[in-house]
Amino acid sequence: MAEGWLNRLGAGRFEASSAGTEPSVLHPLTVQVMAEAGIDISGQRAKGLDAFVEEPFDYVITVCDDANEACPIFPNARHRLHWSFPDPSRAQGTPEERLAVFRQVRDGIRLRVEQFVPRATASEQTSGSERNSSKEEERDGRRTRMGI
Repeated sequence: MAEGWLNRLGAGRFEASSAGTEPSVLHPLTVQVMAEAGIDISGQRAKGLDAFVEEPFDYVITVCDDANEACPIFPNARHRLHWSFPDPSRAQGTPEERLAVFRQVRDGIRLRVEQFVPRATASEQTSGSERNSSKEEERDGRRTRMGI
C-alpha cells in the first residue's frame, strides 16, 4: 500500500520500492482496497528485504510493528523511520470486518504519505543544494529513493 501511495502522491519525485519480512503473494484485499482508491497495485510483486539491504535509499520506512522489529540494518540508508500500523492480513472476523481493517490501514498510510511527501521533498531540496554535482548525479536524478 505504501509503495502505491508514494508513487501516486509523490508525483514522480519518489522512487518507492517495497519489501516484506515474509514475502508472499499480494493479499487480495490489499489489491482490492487500493483499487477502490484508484491505484492499481496488481502488478506489484512481493519481495524480500534481502533484495534491498545494500541499496542507497534516502529513506527506509517500516509500516508495521512486526516489520520494524525484524527490519535489518540498511547501511546505505540516509534516514530510517517507522510508521506504526497493524498488519491487516492478520485481521480477524467476518469478511466485512476484515475489509474494514484493510481500508483503515490504507487510509492511515495515505494520510502519513500526504504528510511525509512535502516534508521529505523540502528536506531533499535543502540537502541536495549542499551536495556536490557528482553526488547529485549518483542519486538517480532528483527523485528520492524510498525503501518501504
